[in-house]
Amino acid sequence: MITLSSFDELRATQAALMKIKYSYPELFNGLFHIVALTRALQFKYHFMGNILMDENHNEYTPEFVTPSVSNLYIEEVQKLKNAPDFQILLQVFSQSKNLGFAKISMLVLGKSPESLLGASTIK
Repeated sequence: MITLSSFDELRATQAALMKIKYSYPELFNGLFHIVALTRALQFKYHFMGNILMDENHNEYTPEFVTPSVSNLYIEEVQKLKNAPDFQILLQVFSQSKNLGFAKISMLVLGKSPESLLGASTIK
């Protein structure tokens, strides 16, 4: 998925994520865990985002991963979705959907909005 991001969108999303980080640290830590796990397993961020948003993730499901690993990953994501304040996070993802899940994830990992400007093909 190719996305073109505006600096204002990136800054607004970063600000929303920082608000969650300081107001809901457990929720942010759970999100950070899922983003880092997604990266470590080399799964597509769109796979993660679709699971979080309860959208069809079949198109992005890793093909060469055993079902037990995929199921374990989905269970980890479900733990985040079961967090009491998850709706706050869901709202940020919904408002920032034009950025794409990869760029949102990069912001979670600490990348600056400036480094994410322009076209991106991160999956």
